[in-house]
Amino acid sequence: MITKWKLTYPAYTGDEPRTAYVYVPNAARKHPERRYPVLYMFDGHNVFFDADATYGKSWGMKKYMDRTHTPMIIAAIECNHSPSGGRLSEYSPFTVKGTEVGDIKGRGEETMEWLVNTFKPEIDKRFPTIPDREHTFIAGSSMGGLMSLYAVLQYNAVFGRAACLSPSLWVEGAQMDALIRTAEIAPDTVVYMDYGANELSNHKAMAEHFTRSVGLLLQRHVQLSCRIVPHGDHCEACWEKQIPFFMHTLLYEV
Repeated sequence: MITKWKLTYPAYTGDEPRTAYVYVPNAARKHPERRYPVLYMFDGHNVFFDADATYGKSWGMKKYMDRTHTPMIIAAIECNHSPSGGRLSEYSPFTVKGTEVGDIKGRGEETMEWLVNTFKPEIDKRFPTIPDREHTFIAGSSMGGLMSLYAVLQYNAVFGRAACLSPSLWVEGAQMDALIRTAEIAPDTVVYMDYGANELSNHKAMAEHFTRSVGLLLQRHVQLSCRIVPHGDHCEACWEKQIPFFMHTLLYEV
């Protein structure tokens, strides 16, 4: 079952409402005493329903969760849709100049502070979660994939595992590399990271960025599951196909 409600992120978009989506396993109705791990996801409007998705195609996460009876709560938040780069700013951990899409004012740290200190406590209060680090995960694609990698590194005391699909490492590879090298990372940190074979040429030197990040994560002893997706493209239809892979990684021996 999915609960939807409107909320605001005052520090960035003021009183402008956005939608929060929370999936709770159907088994929770029959077994109210059970508690579940939580997966936080970016671009919540693209996660569950085609009707809400930006391009008319979602990840279909509800169908997958119901079909597989996966014991997990998913909390997903709609992004900022401002046409003046609102999503890019909200989902960029770093302020950068001269990117392929122009200058980006990074508000990713503010976004994560809100998610960790406001949204997560609300989820833990309202739903049957297991709130500790070992059962708190984060995932996203594209800029949301970049943010997921940032979150599991910079907020490693909160998130134990992350799924980073097609992460936009091209935005500022050097700053992400520096974060990987210096972040305080617990030895049990688990990261799933992939990139589509067809999309590697979408951005300059993307293969180099991806290869370098993978190497640095391994040097930091992150338990990494890494894939180049055969024929993979930069779209929700492709990311939907990767759900079994990243869900298996997130829940492996939890």
